[in-house]
Amino acid sequence: MRIPLALALGALAASAQQRPPFTLDQVLSAPFPTDLTAAPSGGKVAWVSNLRGHRSIMAAAPGQEPRTLVEYPDDGQEISELRWSPDASAVVYSLGSEGRGGSANPSHKQFGTEQDVWSVPAAGGAPIKLGAGGEPEISPHGDRVAFVSHGQLWLARRTAGEAAAQALKLRGGVSHPRWSPDGARIAFEIGRGDHSLIGVFEVASGALTYLDPSTDYDSSPVWSPDSRRVAFLRMPSDGLRPIRKPERAGEPWSIRVALVETGVGREMWRAKPGPGSVFRGVSARDQLLWAAGDRIVFPWEGDGWTHLYSVAVTGGAAIPLTPGAFEVEHVAPMPGDREVVFSSNQGDVDRRHLWRVGVGGGTPAAVTKGEGIEVSPAPLSDGTVAWLASDARRPLHPVVGRDLFAAGEFPLAHMVAPQQVVFASADGMQIHGQLFLPPGRSGARSPAMVFFHGGSRRQMLLGWHYMYYYSNAYAMNQFLANSGYVVLSVNYRSGIGYGLDFREALKYGPAGGSEYNDVQGAGAYLRSRADVDGARIGAWGGSYGGYLTALALARGSDVFKAGVDFHGVHDWAKELGIPPGEPDYKLAFESSPMNFVNGWRSPVLLIAGDDDPDVQFNQTVMLADALRKRGVDMRELIIPDESHDFWMWSTWLKTYQATAAFLGEKLK
Repeated sequence: MRIPLALALGALAASAQQRPPFTLDQVLSAPFPTDLTAAPSGGKVAWVSNLRGHRSIMAAAPGQEPRTLVEYPDDGQEISELRWSPDASAVVYSLGSEGRGGSANPSHKQFGTEQDVWSVPAAGGAPIKLGAGGEPEISPHGDRVAFVSHGQLWLARRTAGEAAAQALKLRGGVSHPRWSPDGARIAFEIGRGDHSLIGVFEVASGALTYLDPSTDYDSSPVWSPDSRRVAFLRMPSDGLRPIRKPERAGEPWSIRVALVETGVGREMWRAKPGPGSVFRGVSARDQLLWAAGDRIVFPWEGDGWTHLYSVAVTGGAAIPLTPGAFEVEHVAPMPGDREVVFSSNQGDVDRRHLWRVGVGGGTPAAVTKGEGIEVSPAPLSDGTVAWLASDARRPLHPVVGRDLFAAGEFPLAHMVAPQQVVFASADGMQIHGQLFLPPGRSGARSPAMVFFHGGSRRQMLLGWHYMYYYSNAYAMNQFLANSGYVVLSVNYRSGIGYGLDFREALKYGPAGGSEYNDVQGAGAYLRSRADVDGARIGAWGGSYGGYLTALALARGSDVFKAGVDFHGVHDWAKELGIPPGEPDYKLAFESSPMNFVNGWRSPVLLIAGDDDPDVQFNQTVMLADALRKRGVDMRELIIPDESHDFWMWSTWLKTYQATAAFLGEKLK
């Protein structure tokens, strides 16, 4: 049969339009920076760079080219917890990744792996292993390093020649070690299940003091400049296993301060009942800052938004530092502790910009603005600020005096700038999303994909994300858009960025699955668009996004015709360990995809690593078995020894290639 020339050319054009002009390897090729950390002297900054799984520690000062201090291959071992020595001569760090039963081993090393603490000279040279563990903290004198190994506190010399030694043996698990400014003591948390304590260890004598012990959860110790007092958070405990449900209010948390010599403490501030009575933290090295003028800077959600406040150590009313209908996220003190610099979505709800404000109050001043995204401020010792930045087209990269983005093989020219959209959920709630439109579209209707992020305490942005997992997801959405799909990324209820009531959504997750209203709203929005083929809409997401993808396919197979579920939760009752006899069991199961599996008709690709510490691998096993028994077109891609976040870059590439192939088969 002869095909008319016009029809043949049209078919060729459509085929070419659906073939992306770059590979997944290329769009995942940009180095991803984390752990941006400023030195206490010398105006230097260091960060971790992940380039196709090859992890390095980079260092630079304003005006200098970055230098590589140490580099590791794509073996799935994460570099984290960078700490500069006081004289900026070395960087201490942790090497190792988390698995379900301990250290992850996704590259199948013959005798396994463990997390270790290392030190590398800033001037160059071989790294030195200090001991097995993590959470390293360098003494103010620079000579010793405290770290945590198997839940216990250990000490090591920062230079080679002396083996690390356990400092003391305690019940429970030690975390969050912090040296006193005079280097004589170490404060830390001690978790004991239904409560936690603050301990102070005196290095010279080996003496241990508990600070103001109680039946509650004490955490986040921070020292006074004179090394005589410690402030910390206290969250009430009822002794029961917490169930994941909305927490808009509860028994109020408080800030306490204790004398180290006696252990006697007092309450210096307490949250009010109602909004903000349940603690909500920020992304910071410490949740409390002992600032200049004997003031404590802390986060509080008292007006329904996550903000910074300060209060005198002697007590009194808290001063709001960042008022307004927006949320503060990344926080760091400026040198001298008279100001803090922070990121927020003030005036730009689906992005982040940097601001600074005095610890005693005043109007915050903008540090950055525009259509980019700026996060993770790192104040340098010279008073300037480094940060991580991205925008709609350029992935996250450091800014240290100047912009350090380098494209390399990254297909910058083909990146799509997503549009902000707001649509109504099935119950009328207004939901934000980012819409990626295929470049060079013709008049034909396109297939469409809905993306659900994980968390659920996350927010996708109008640009490349500042978390590695979601930066990769943004890359995948770019690839799908360039493959001819209309892609809608959904900031569903129970996520962050839109205030307390949105995050603590009524009946969310295991308390009712109310996010399914947003799933329905996303499907209805896409079907209403003239450029979308309503018969070819799919869904994909990971973790909590896998849960919503599974809900979409189980409850809405008439709308969502195919999906890819990365390590999703499929039975809340089992995932949370709720016994069948408890009242919450029935509600948790009825909020789960497994409750609706009889209505599941759409093809699905299930992807998971079987060493997942965050979501039980059995969640994927159960769903696969249920779908197989019901004759659903179900495919599997299981990665042995891989974790939840996929520690190996090669795993991301493999799973995303499988995702693109599966969706192309089912929707194109």
